[in-house]
Amino acid sequence: MRHFIKFGKPYLHTRSLLRGNSGLQTCTHVAKSTGVQDVSKSDGNSFIGMPHNYVTKLEFLEPKMENTIPVYQVLDSDGKIIDETQDPKLSDEIVLKMYKDMKMLNIMDGIMYSAQRQGRISFYMTNYGEEAAHIGSAAALEMKDLVFAQYREAGVLMWRGFRLDQFMDQCYANINDPASGKQMPVHYGSKDLNFVTISSPLATQMPQAAGAAYALKRTNPGTCVICYFGEGAASEGDAHAAFNFAATLDAPCIFFCRNNGYAISTPAHEQYRGDGIASRGSGYGMLTIRVDGNDTLAVYNATRKARQIALEESRPVLIEAMTYRVGDHSTSDDSSTYRTAGELEYWTKTNNPVTRFERYITNERNCWSAEEDEKLSKDCSKQVIEAFTAAEKRLKPSPSLVFTDVYDELPVNLKKQQKQMREHVGAHSQHYPLKRHEPL
Repeated sequence: MRHFIKFGKPYLHTRSLLRGNSGLQTCTHVAKSTGVQDVSKSDGNSFIGMPHNYVTKLEFLEPKMENTIPVYQVLDSDGKIIDETQDPKLSDEIVLKMYKDMKMLNIMDGIMYSAQRQGRISFYMTNYGEEAAHIGSAAALEMKDLVFAQYREAGVLMWRGFRLDQFMDQCYANINDPASGKQMPVHYGSKDLNFVTISSPLATQMPQAAGAAYALKRTNPGTCVICYFGEGAASEGDAHAAFNFAATLDAPCIFFCRNNGYAISTPAHEQYRGDGIASRGSGYGMLTIRVDGNDTLAVYNATRKARQIALEESRPVLIEAMTYRVGDHSTSDDSSTYRTAGELEYWTKTNNPVTRFERYITNERNCWSAEEDEKLSKDCSKQVIEAFTAAEKRLKPSPSLVFTDVYDELPVNLKKQQKQMREHVGAHSQHYPLKRHEPL
């Protein structure tokens, strides 16, 4: 972590080697001066709010000639720790939960993807290839921290305790769905788990996260916000507004970018120019790190340290997790039209985050075995199918609920429409699947 970012002058260059609950970690950054510039004493050569040096040679910065931001890594592709000082020293209990959640997420995705293809649910999005980014970051947070997700972060919820039946009930939009069937599948939310309900439009969660972090700083110190988004969402105007608000308001917010290589069908090299998303962090005055998003321990270390900085220094941090979306963007997408089978094979077999972490816990930690792994796969499949079957059998919510949950008290015009709907459906009940719903 040797990426220096300058914030104001004078600068205080600090390099700290900290040993916390998660083990030995290195952090290098430039701390922001607490001094306030006195404009009245300016020598006439300073610009307000911008540190600078003067040159007499006419030069433009060429982005392609600048050094790229390095990728922080703990595990190599064989699951071996590269630098022992970066080992977070997690317990067997924690690393096994990490792996089991990654495996469960993987198997749940397979079954639910097939269910959609069979017409049993309307839509689904898999998380293949991004399991380490989910679980590694979720494990580094505290349960009280507030999560703003995009739509491909089911692993974060799973780590926090969202049950299989809750995943299934939401995807099936049955009577146990907290949103009463008003959301698309995979648009999860849980007030109990501090996971803000997902919205379909890209990047709407980002300025909300910046504002929530600022509010928490003022009302609930010790709590931070994490905001997940993809590299495609970073092209939205909301992303830039969020970065700037969080930085200028010194909001304790972790912006976690899942750079999975594709914004639906648009590859990253067509999505933006410059050095990825991490390079934008310094432009907005945020501490930034780029991490191997397929390395569970690297993601854990980076997120844990980012949380510490966000709270202790009251400032936002940007993490760019470099990963790969193995699955289609969604069940509405066919990725074979824009990428090759060879590309998928490489990321599935050579740089698979689940396999990589399995090698770590099996060969390095010696707390797992092939026999246990086979049993886990069978148990996960059984649990998912049982939850899936139960959710499918439950009734759908009453159609009359389509008018609720917007206003605290239903206004007259909606009451009138609700009455008209009931009368219409009652008069033509043979044309509606009322037996599958709770009564009107």
